[in-house]
Amino acid sequence: MTDTATLSPRQEAGLRAVTPHELREVLLAGGEWAVVDVREGDGYVVGHISVAVPLPRSEVEVRIAALVPRRSTPLFVTDDDGGREAQSVAGRLAQVGYTDVAYLAGGVTAWQAAAGYELVSGVNALSKALGEFVERHYDTPKIGAEELKAKLDRGDDIVVLDTRPVPEFNHLAIPSGVGAPGAELLLRVFDAVPSPDTEIVVNCAGRTRAIIGAQALINAGVTNPIVSLENGTAAWQFAGFEPARGSTELLAAPSPAGLARAIDAARRIRKRFGVTVATAEQVETWRGEAGSRTLYLFDVRTPEEHAAGHVRGARSVPGGQLVQATDLAVGVRNGRVVLVDDEDLVRSSITASWLIQLGLDDVVVLGVPADARTASGEPPREVLGDVPVPTVTAAELAAALAAGDVTLLDVEPSLPYFLERHYVAGSVVARRTTLIDRPDTLATIGGGVGRIVVTSRDGDLARLAAADLAGVTSRPVAALDGGTDAWIAAGNPVETGLDQPSLVPSDALVGRPSLDAHKRQFADYVRWGDEIVAVLERDGLVQFRAFE
Repeated sequence: MTDTATLSPRQEAGLRAVTPHELREVLLAGGEWAVVDVREGDGYVVGHISVAVPLPRSEVEVRIAALVPRRSTPLFVTDDDGGREAQSVAGRLAQVGYTDVAYLAGGVTAWQAAAGYELVSGVNALSKALGEFVERHYDTPKIGAEELKAKLDRGDDIVVLDTRPVPEFNHLAIPSGVGAPGAELLLRVFDAVPSPDTEIVVNCAGRTRAIIGAQALINAGVTNPIVSLENGTAAWQFAGFEPARGSTELLAAPSPAGLARAIDAARRIRKRFGVTVATAEQVETWRGEAGSRTLYLFDVRTPEEHAAGHVRGARSVPGGQLVQATDLAVGVRNGRVVLVDDEDLVRSSITASWLIQLGLDDVVVLGVPADARTASGEPPREVLGDVPVPTVTAAELAAALAAGDVTLLDVEPSLPYFLERHYVAGSVVARRTTLIDRPDTLATIGGGVGRIVVTSRDGDLARLAAADLAGVTSRPVAALDGGTDAWIAAGNPVETGLDQPSLVPSDALVGRPSLDAHKRQFADYVRWGDEIVAVLERDGLVQFRAFE
């Protein structure tokens, strides 16, 4: 494998560059294309091209196949300045089979400063911007934290439904809140509000998911009073109210009567937003065309339902998270997106309606009967450019750690604040690209001598990092077979928290900020929301859709 820092003169000379003007012409011309931003740390968050998806340089080989499945897709690589980062990744993508790769000359600096084009900031920026657009266009009703607290204290007829993923809801919630993650909200809501007078408050951590959830129920024709909690659990805490921690109550699966009402609501959604229902035969035809037209198959049900049985090739991407973080799943603009669901089509219909409003052009839903869901579990991730490397078993690593003759590097990327990072005691956080770009850092660990073992969650990234390291150090290098998951499965102890030693720059580590820091960050986010719709209108690369 060619390492992340060095390309041969022949490879470098063969790379194709595009100017900002040339790239913008492609993006406006239609057809399929993908723009990937390969910066590590905070670079992408600070400012990126609106349609660029994040693909950190250290994770390229483990994420690109799912993000950009068709190898002939026109693929454009961006970084700060069109330098070594973008050129290195462009070369690696060409090596692993992508046939139409170019990098942006001058990077996002040239895009903005030289060409005068817009950059947007933030994580999942387009999805969050959609929330701001929706609230303004549809005038989505909202309630403040103080007013909600007063209603709860009085015992008003009110239910708080939290639309975030279950682990985030478990971490911190509104007292008395009930989990209704993403697209589950419409499927399960009718049994939760037997009275038409019960007020429904939809909540999330901040803004987007609550706005989208509340407006989804309104769009579906739910007649109860419906509001979003303005600024979510953040506002609740800022008001000095105590949040709930460890909440576990989730909306139950729908009763037959509740399901019937949800199915009717989904039909209304499909009619209003022009959602097309595909047949199994059509999808099979599209599978055969996947070499010339990108095809995404997303199972929008719960991960547990997906694991129990799904159609061949469908990835588990629950509907709410697909809307909230579309850039983490859909790398190719203008490809086909098939949302796979149960035959009732409730979750897929509401998800499709939002992707259509987000500006995606070819989104359809597919209902699959139980007897056709013959695949189970999660298929192995496709890792491109993987090469054989020496490995050690969990038992062998345990013995080496006990003997003190091994340096263990953990290259797993940081997790969201609400998820615990489980790690092997004695391991050191490292970033794959930092180790290659700055091999001198190896001298700071283990005295610069002795064997190095690399781990990551499932071992995929660890194998790539181990292969890279073998090219820049004389120390023996191996990967932990199966990664930290295998270590845990073998019954070995792990630690959690933010105390794991690290060689990674602080911008790559995600911890929960202090309340004061969180207030400042959230104030910045609110200001961002006030500006982002206008920024995207000037940018002109994304067109949100409104339906009356």
